[in-house]
Amino acid sequence: MAKTIGNPISWAAKSLSATGEHVGDSIAQVGGADPDAPPVVHTLTMDDLKAVLRAGYADFLATRADAIFIAVVYPLAGLLLVGLGLQMDLVPLLAPLVMGFAILGPVAAVGLYEISRRREQGLETHWLDAFGVFRSPSFGAILVLGFYLVMLFLVWVMTANAIYSATLGPEPPASLAAFTGDVIGTAAGWTMAILGTAVGFFFALAALAVSVVSFPLLLDRKVGVPVAVVTSVRVLRENPAVILTWGALVATLLVLGAIPLLLGMIVVMPVLGHATWHLYRRAVS
Repeated sequence: MAKTIGNPISWAAKSLSATGEHVGDSIAQVGGADPDAPPVVHTLTMDDLKAVLRAGYADFLATRADAIFIAVVYPLAGLLLVGLGLQMDLVPLLAPLVMGFAILGPVAAVGLYEISRRREQGLETHWLDAFGVFRSPSFGAILVLGFYLVMLFLVWVMTANAIYSATLGPEPPASLAAFTGDVIGTAAGWTMAILGTAVGFFFALAALAVSVVSFPLLLDRKVGVPVAVVTSVRVLRENPAVILTWGALVATLLVLGAIPLLLGMIVVMPVLGHATWHLYRRAVS
């Protein structure tokens, strides 16, 4: 039977009602133990990364219109960040703001995980299914973990600002061209770039360790935040080369997607989001 959405207002009301019920249920288990068997972490290989990227691309092709509709928000949000960054006071934070996509990406891709989950179960998919995460039994835990990543992003931006103030600052640059010239042509600029890259790597590593499989796990099973985070860290600890390679691939693809006015994010983010779901499936059972 064909799937129908119905009246958007009634659909939204039912969704909000279900969301409220699940938030109430999940708040009690945000920090609780997993009622099921503990997640089992598997050994991964580089071939697994190739396989999950192929599976992610296949999901993207199968749900292209829906995925693009969802993903269009990413370049819009990115352009908003760039627009804010072009204010002279925020020019030094332009690169850190764009790099923050790597930290916030797992939160932004939760709806894509839901679409991949439904496809895996043989269910019909529609872009509205991305909002099914609101009805997840672990929605409260997803909110809490998302809040932690947002806090990590804000700390990263404040740290990047402190690095600028200690090197080229604290006064804002006269123009974007002047700032670029200072970064490339002065010792203080090189110090800022090298130190910022090194510190940014540790922030990205922390985000990767916490979130590489935690959001898909929360969506898939009724677990608490501690179980999801510990499982994610275990995946990194037991597969360091593979997961660090995955992190490097994500960062590289995000950079490539950001080059043409962030429009590449319309393809890059859905493919990475779907691929992350398949990575979780291979890493955890």
